[in-house]
Amino acid sequence: MTDRFQKLQELFDNQKYFKMICGAGNEDLEEVKRLTMIYTLAGAKGLDISATPSVVESCMEGIDRAFDISGSLGINLKTRPYIMVSVGMPGDHHVRKAFIDPETCIKCGLCVAPVCPTEAILPIKVGEEVAFVIEGKCIGCGDCSAICPKPEIISYTHNDKALSEILPKCIELGAENIELHAAIADDEQIMKEWKIVNESNPNGHNSMCLDRLHLGNFGLEHRIKSAKDIMGDRLIIQADGYPMSGGEDNYNTTLQAVSTADVVNKAFNMRLNKKTKIIEYKKYKEVNILLSGGTNSLTSTLANQSNVRFQGVSIGTFARNLIYKNIKEKYDYDDKGFYTDMGNIKEAYRIAKTLVEANVGEVNE
Repeated sequence: MTDRFQKLQELFDNQKYFKMICGAGNEDLEEVKRLTMIYTLAGAKGLDISATPSVVESCMEGIDRAFDISGSLGINLKTRPYIMVSVGMPGDHHVRKAFIDPETCIKCGLCVAPVCPTEAILPIKVGEEVAFVIEGKCIGCGDCSAICPKPEIISYTHNDKALSEILPKCIELGAENIELHAAIADDEQIMKEWKIVNESNPNGHNSMCLDRLHLGNFGLEHRIKSAKDIMGDRLIIQADGYPMSGGEDNYNTTLQAVSTADVVNKAFNMRLNKKTKIIEYKKYKEVNILLSGGTNSLTSTLANQSNVRFQGVSIGTFARNLIYKNIKEKYDYDDKGFYTDMGNIKEAYRIAKTLVEANVGEVNE
C-alpha cells in the first residue's frame, strides 16, 4: 500500500473526506481550474472532474495555484487533494450532453443562462435566434429540458469515452481515483465497465456511484456485492440521492442521499445483535460510503441525527453555486485578473471552507 492510499483510508475512517464535484460532463477548463483552486484552499480532500486529460491538467493547475498562494493567505495546506475522474454509462444523467434541435426550437430563450447553470446555452435574440448547446460546458443537469415548452426540442446524447484508452492517460497525468456512474439497470454492461476501471487503476480506491431509481434496495445490494467482488477493500460507494439537485439548503433536499446511505449501511456495515434484537454497526465496515446527490451544508447534520454513518460527503451543484459570484461573475473566464484579486479569493475561500467544515468538521488543511 502506498502512503497516499493509506492517507485516503484514514480520511474515510475519520470522516474527514470532503469532495467537491466539478461535474462529470464539465469540460470548461478555466472553471475547473478556479473551482479546484478555491476548494483546495478550503480544505477539500477530493476533487471530482471529467475523465478528460485536459481537464485533469487544469485541475492539477488549480491545485498547484492553491499551494502557491496559500502562504500569503495564511493557509497551511498539508495534503494535496485526491483527483477522482468520473465516467458513466449511457442513460446516467451525469455524463449526458443536451442537444437542441434547430429545426424544432421555437426561439423562446427560456433555456438560456441563468437557467443553464454553467452557461452552456448563451442568451439569444428572442424570436430570431435558435439556442444551441456548448458541449464542453454542458453537465447534463436537465434544467433546460425542464423549462422547455415542447418536449421534442431538447434531447440528450451520451458523452462517450473509450475507457481503456482515456483512463490510463488520466491516471498518468495525476488522477488517483476513478468513479463509474452506474445508475442504470444493465448489470452485465456495468460489470464490464467496472473491470476496465479496476484494470486502469489496480492499486487505488475506485468508486461506483449508485442510486435507487432503477435498482431498488435489493438491486442496489446485488450491484454492490458484484462491485466488491472485483474491487475488494478499494471499493467506494457513492450513495446518490437525487443527482444534480443540490440547489436548496434544506433537509428535504439532502434526505434521499442519507436514505440511500442508510440502505447500503444496513446491507453491508450493520448486523442484527441476536441478544438485543437491535441492528447495530459492525466493528469493521465492509464498504466506504460517500453521500451525494442533493447534498448541501446540512447533509452531515441530517446523517448524524439519523445515525447514518458515512466516510465522506460529495457536493457538486450546491458547492459550485456558493462561489460562482466570486469565480465567474466578478471575473469572466477570459479575465486573468481573478488570480491577482486576493480579497476576492479569500472571500471565496471562507465561503467554501464554511461548507467543508459544516460537513466534515474542522479540517487539517
